[in-house]
Amino acid sequence: MSWHGHLKLDYRRDDTGRCIALDLHDGPLRVLQRLYPEGPGVCHHVLVHPPGGMVGGDRLDIAINLAQGSHALITTPSAARFYRSAGETACQSLVARLEAGTRLEWLPLETLIYDGALGENQLRFDLAPGAEMMGWDLLALGLPAAERPFERGHYTQHLELPGRWLERGRIAADDLALLHSPLGLAGHSVMGSLWFAAGQAMLGARREALLESARDISSRHALAATSGSTAPEPGIVVLRVLGARVEPVMGLLTEVWAAWRQLAWQLAPCAPRIWRT
Repeated sequence: MSWHGHLKLDYRRDDTGRCIALDLHDGPLRVLQRLYPEGPGVCHHVLVHPPGGMVGGDRLDIAINLAQGSHALITTPSAARFYRSAGETACQSLVARLEAGTRLEWLPLETLIYDGALGENQLRFDLAPGAEMMGWDLLALGLPAAERPFERGHYTQHLELPGRWLERGRIAADDLALLHSPLGLAGHSVMGSLWFAAGQAMLGARREALLESARDISSRHALAATSGSTAPEPGIVVLRVLGARVEPVMGLLTEVWAAWRQLAWQLAPCAPRIWRT
């Protein structure tokens, strides 16, 4: 039996300056209560998926809408998991729409792809001019520490800012050239991407400051040799990194996210408490 979950989140700023959220869910996907660890202007939400993972045929659909002036930080309490499938694909889909003057931080914990999994993750972010966001995606293939590598199955990742940036890649367990070539993953089982995106082209000085910040932090990190930062579009800056374990990759993404938050928004980093439990 397949599980289908739907979650809709609507954020808006009320007359007092408080960012409030309304949520509507159906099936095994919901949020914990609103949290305000850094004051009323930023709403922290934790998405919860009680089954703990997805198998063939499961589907999770998330719709996020941010009204003018709202700021949401969304994370998860634990890793997402795509388990072995008997033949059907499991799919997670996110569509986020940001009005002018909004900020979104999409910061879920890692996604684990088990041996034999058939999975797809679709992320789409529509940013109006004046909207900005930071997001990351952290993917781990197999469970190498448990001697359970990713040897069967496939996973497709789709990341899109419509009309501006599109990345779609398929990782198949039998694609040894991709998994082991120096031009591919070079034997690494963990990959991470962090991006800062604006709804319009950024001033060159601001874009360069974000790039230089990411490059400086990466150059001093243990994963310096397998990380790099680029600006694929005038309103987007991306950091990419490969590693052998989740923790070092997550550490680098978190450090750059914290620096970008201060640099772009003049906000001190405020890591969700759930990351420390």
